[in-house]
Amino acid sequence: MTHVSVRRGLLYVSVAATAWGTGGAAGALLYQAGGLGPVAVSFWRFAAGAAMLLLAGRLLGLGGPRSAGPPTIRGTRSPRPRLGAALGRILVTGVAMAVYQTAYFAAIAGSGLAVATVVTIGATPVLVAAGGRLLLGERLGAAGLGAVTIALTGLAMLTLDDGSATFSAAGIGWALLSAAGYAGVTLLNRASSGEPYRTAMGGFVVGGLCLLPVALAQGLLPSGDPLASWAIIAFLGTVPTALAYGLFFTGLAGVRATTASVISLVEPVGAALLGVLLLGERLTVAAACGGVLLLGAVALLAAGERGGGNGTT
Repeated sequence: MTHVSVRRGLLYVSVAATAWGTGGAAGALLYQAGGLGPVAVSFWRFAAGAAMLLLAGRLLGLGGPRSAGPPTIRGTRSPRPRLGAALGRILVTGVAMAVYQTAYFAAIAGSGLAVATVVTIGATPVLVAAGGRLLLGERLGAAGLGAVTIALTGLAMLTLDDGSATFSAAGIGWALLSAAGYAGVTLLNRASSGEPYRTAMGGFVVGGLCLLPVALAQGLLPSGDPLASWAIIAFLGTVPTALAYGLFFTGLAGVRATTASVISLVEPVGAALLGVLLLGERLTVAAACGGVLLLGAVALLAAGERGGGNGTT
């Protein structure tokens, strides 16, 4: 895996989580301006994200070919198996991204936005922590476990404070499937040695192709204000998609998978603040306290990451 220091890994994942927080507001604006359904919005998010990473690769050299080590000598094994593994990882990443996006929207339809958000985002670090311990040998420790518990408490306070939670077995099931898909992407790319921007771009292409049939059925092209719609699509593909996923996959080289998943909980905090600043929403005292708890837990876990290294056995 490309070497990334713990400090840089924490920074990259934090910026990615903050950028993800703008995706909900951008998607909501696109629903209004373009009249698109949620799967069509996800398709354009992936398509625009792939295009932006391709453009960045051309202009900045991101994801360019790298030396794989000494030249191959006669009689040694061909690098084709490594190429096959990279393509397989990109394929799995793209399918998992399409699955957790679609499952999240299904969870919202079944249980509402608040419950879908809490279960999906809240279950992810738990699944990642279990997978990281079993598959990657990552130790969370008592302090890390406490930080995760505090973060999940803050997330519940931030999201469920209005008392409008509705539960359904189907909605919870879809939310857990979404969390499992996101956890799988995190663990797979934490364990891999692939180039992060190539992985992200390939994942966007595969995910977009998976979503295309449903997007076509919903209506693929914006039907409202074309200038506003395409401007929002460009932003959605650039900031919360290409930038966020590229930095997240890069940051996974420097921090534990569980730490990265907990830092990602910053996303609903940013979304809540954007709702207050841009959409006129109100933040209750309970929600504000939940946000403070969540940010404090993230800071605690980040400090432990810097102090104790990557924490692998």
